[in-house]
Amino acid sequence: MHTDTERCVRAVRSKDARFDGWFFTAVLTTRIYCRPSCPAVPPKTENMTFLPSAAACQQAGFRACKRCRPDTSPGSPEWNARADAVARAMRLIRDGVVDREGVPGLASRLGYSTRQIERQLNAELGAGPLALARAQRAQTARLLIETSALPMAEVAFAAGFSSIRTFNETVREVFALAPGELRARAAKSGGGSGGPTAAPAPGTLTLRLPYRAPLNPSNLFGHLAATAVPGVEEWRDGAYRRTLRLPYGTGVVALAPREGHVECRLTLTDLRDLTIAISRCRWMLDLDADPEAVDAQLSADPLLAPLVAAGPGRRVPRTVDAAEFAVRAVLGQQVSTAAARTHAGRLAAAHGEPVSDPEGGLTRLFPAPAALAGLDPETLALPRSRRTTLTTLAAALADGSLPLGIDSDWERARAQLGTLPGFGPWTVEVIAMRALGDPDAFLASDLGVRKAAQALGLPHTPAALTARATSWRPWRAYAVQYLWATDSHPVNLLPD
Repeated sequence: MHTDTERCVRAVRSKDARFDGWFFTAVLTTRIYCRPSCPAVPPKTENMTFLPSAAACQQAGFRACKRCRPDTSPGSPEWNARADAVARAMRLIRDGVVDREGVPGLASRLGYSTRQIERQLNAELGAGPLALARAQRAQTARLLIETSALPMAEVAFAAGFSSIRTFNETVREVFALAPGELRARAAKSGGGSGGPTAAPAPGTLTLRLPYRAPLNPSNLFGHLAATAVPGVEEWRDGAYRRTLRLPYGTGVVALAPREGHVECRLTLTDLRDLTIAISRCRWMLDLDADPEAVDAQLSADPLLAPLVAAGPGRRVPRTVDAAEFAVRAVLGQQVSTAAARTHAGRLAAAHGEPVSDPEGGLTRLFPAPAALAGLDPETLALPRSRRTTLTTLAAALADGSLPLGIDSDWERARAQLGTLPGFGPWTVEVIAMRALGDPDAFLASDLGVRKAAQALGLPHTPAALTARATSWRPWRAYAVQYLWATDSHPVNLLPD
């Protein structure tokens, strides 16, 4: 969008928050970059230039605006809706791959050379992978500086910087303030992101996760709570809580919907996992979606329009671990939600790694594929065919022959899943929707979808419904959420 100057100028003049994250306004006279919705008086048109990413702005020598704080706006929804190499690279960078594995690691995961990845990212985003990762580190650093009481040295390493000197230089360059000045400014203003607060326990931080309005929490948190695996997930004190397996350690997160943001309380055994934990929580809650675009497309269908109007802003509940969800999808084949929870709970109790949770009832990580690959099928209280499906899936995940993650090529993953025994269209599509994040995944054979379709006067056979749903593309996964919402099932209700 940043190449459409006229459209960008209109968005800036109207201070339209819908475009925050889609592009950034760089002011040539002040050398400051802003969100489109910045409350400051808009600059003259001839003094504005538009860039596709915060990293591109920083690389061009612009500093973040102190009023609109463009570094804290939700990420561009474009990277969630696309499946090409650039979009997959952006999702991996946001997940911290460059910090952990470097640019060669990023290129290897995508199947390209380092040079190709550099060229593609620079062409589309005006910045290479190192600059994009640096911008993310700066954003995480600011979040920690302003919302925690962590010493600056701990902030530096938790944000992914290799040295305190680099941390100080980057913060000064990007925000035109020293780290200590940023913290003092946040305290004086009452903390635009909550203000500095002392951590109640070692490794515990409370943060705000912004999103694009509107957000309907009912199906999002209702689904996560209703399908929660005992010991791994729970709903407690108005928050969805779960355990996390992370690169450097483990964690527990509590997520609660609030007006304008989601409150995120993280307890980590290693603060180096902070960036990836935040990224995975945002991914699970689909917080970088563009509900305006989704709802506008679906509302064009007169049969869906009343559902959208009754509860706009529905998100697709995803997962923090694609492999975990694939296993849970198999356990949920042709059984009720309660039965699927029971099967998953037994599996976690028998094979999950123990964790400590002094604040609640979480006791386990969900078993890793390696732990499930060696289990005895006879110990599973499942039909024999389902045991074969589960053990085959676990073996493929454990040996790497079936790579599932936010960087997966959606169509290739579908093809690989379809070759496994016991994997039909429903299982493949629910994994594509909730584990891989394909916004166009469609569960045409799902019983709840078919019942809703019949009640609305839509075709209710899978083939006919798929043909009818062509006009909903590329947002059919969101259409599924609206169709599911016609039922009174607990997945659609925010728990008391």
